[in-house]
Amino acid sequence: MIRVLQIFFLVFLTYSFLGWCIEVILKYIQYRRFINRGFLIGPYCPIYGWGALLMTILLQKYNNDPVVLLVLGMTICSVLEYFTSYVLEKIFNARWWDYSDKKFNIDGRICLNTMIPFGISGVLIVHYINPILFNIYKNINSVAINIITLVLFLIFLIDNIVSFNVLSLVRKDNKLLEKDNTEEMSRKVIEKIKNSGILAKRLLFAFPNFHHINIVIKRARFKFKEKKVKPNDKHMKIIKKTEEKYNKKLKKGTKSN
Repeated sequence: MIRVLQIFFLVFLTYSFLGWCIEVILKYIQYRRFINRGFLIGPYCPIYGWGALLMTILLQKYNNDPVVLLVLGMTICSVLEYFTSYVLEKIFNARWWDYSDKKFNIDGRICLNTMIPFGISGVLIVHYINPILFNIYKNINSVAINIITLVLFLIFLIDNIVSFNVLSLVRKDNKLLEKDNTEEMSRKVIEKIKNSGILAKRLLFAFPNFHHINIVIKRARFKFKEKKVKPNDKHMKIIKKTEEKYNKKLKKGTKSN
């Protein structure tokens, strides 16, 4: 039983690393510079690992049915992405990615552009990659796999603890989210993160679409709706101006680093 868990942990880390590589490559193409993507310091994005692990466990019996793998892969990963976005927003009062500007999106948390690659990855993972990985990890001797998994687990655990302490900077700015002045709020959050050391600064570059602002806008619109008052042109201009300034700051920061 322990060996099975060790193998699954190695599979989880492998796909987390591969997901990180994909994110880094995509952002390099977009910004022409290396950006360490993900919430954690190390080279891994756990959401990819969890998605691959869920597909590995739940879809193995459909190994020979590519169509089912495609559809269920899309479903599982999309639900995971939506749930992760929702939970992180509730914990840290921040939207870490936003597909609101994409077609066929649901609450800006998932969209068709990501669902299709998820489905394709389901086919690749279950039908092609997993047999290779499991064959490699099963052939590692007991002593070696014990040492490897223990060391990697400790590194991963410490990384999670440190990273969540850094992310708590975002959570501590909870009161700022209640302010009506979106521009002032976003300025203070970005300033606080920039003044909190290199690990905190990394968040601004790891997530170029980091949205404290988005939460404020949604709450403001909800308040307008609740009071049956429509936001006027002045409100919308302030919101648009703030978002433009925020994006400009991030682009400037990525160029200077």
